Amino acid sequence: MSHLLGFLFFLSLVPLVTPLFCYTCVFPTISPLDCIKFPQKCPPGQVCLSSRAVASRGDFRVVLYEKSCIVSALCGLTGEKYAMGLNFTFTNECCETNLCNAVVPSAAPWTSTTLSLVLPLLLTLW
Repeated sequence: MSHLLGFLFFLSLVPLVTPLFCYTCVFPTISPLDCIKFPQKCPPGQVCLSSRAVASRGDFRVVLYEKSCIVSALCGLTGEKYAMGLNFTFTNECCETNLCNAVVPSAAPWTSTTLSLVLPLLLTLW
């Protein structure tokens, strides 16, 4: 009986692992306002990601935003990726508390709608 009580006491000292919830965007978006955020339960060992990717072609500049869960080894990375016919330079920023990747830089309200309408047209012209 004393072994059982000792085991139960030991279990009471072990902290409960609570899952981390992060926002995730349905698709990478061209405006932080377009990012329709959905809470997502992250797999164990992952943290919240806010990523920003920038590409330019001439005077045309595109910024993509992404939110999700990610392994911590990819936090703080800067690199390049190819999407929509453009080379993007991305930066990953991570945080480790529930829904901490909600904050985004402010943007003019018209930017989101204008870019959403103009971007597909511009990309077909290239």
